[in-house]
Amino acid sequence: MDELIKYFWLIPVAYLLGSISFAVVVSRAMGLPDPYTHGSKNPGATNVLRTGNKVAAALTLIGDAAKGWLAVTIARAVLGDPSQASVNILLGLVAIAVFMGHLYPIFHRFKGGKGVATAAGILFVINWALGLATLGTWLIVAVFMRYSSLAALCAAVFAPIYFTFLFGIQPMGLAILVMSALLIYRHRSNIRNLFNGTETRLSKK
Repeated sequence: MDELIKYFWLIPVAYLLGSISFAVVVSRAMGLPDPYTHGSKNPGATNVLRTGNKVAAALTLIGDAAKGWLAVTIARAVLGDPSQASVNILLGLVAIAVFMGHLYPIFHRFKGGKGVATAAGILFVINWALGLATLGTWLIVAVFMRYSSLAALCAAVFAPIYFTFLFGIQPMGLAILVMSALLIYRHRSNIRNLFNGTETRLSKK
């Protein structure tokens, strides 16, 4: 692990990258309402979609996923073989850092989104099968139950299970477990709404 200390700069860089809110960037570039004051006041693709601009919502989704993908991709390129335990640990810390940046961005007074898109970007760069399995879980729940939040919660529960099934117990699996716990925590208001029957369903269009 000692030889990897010189690469710890990857962690703050990943956090700063995660702190870029594409909901804000896209909304400002396209002259849309500030996502921090509009709709649910959550800086994410779903809230940007509430403006009625599907292109802006898609760009936000892509941007938030891309920053998670990019942070881990850069770290893998710098660190090399992820099968080494020490490299795997540092990659896990980078993944958590970029995710935390999205949830608690330093550029926006530590008020960020809920992390679904960023987590997806991280999972896909770790392994495409892991990403597809988790995305498939989200899609199945979203299509049949019509709740985006419930789909995200189910995907968060199953992501670490899928990872363990594919790769066994590894430090990166623990990082995914931490991210899943944080994502569930960020959805606590949605969980209350689901139990109360007041959660908004997805449109059938």
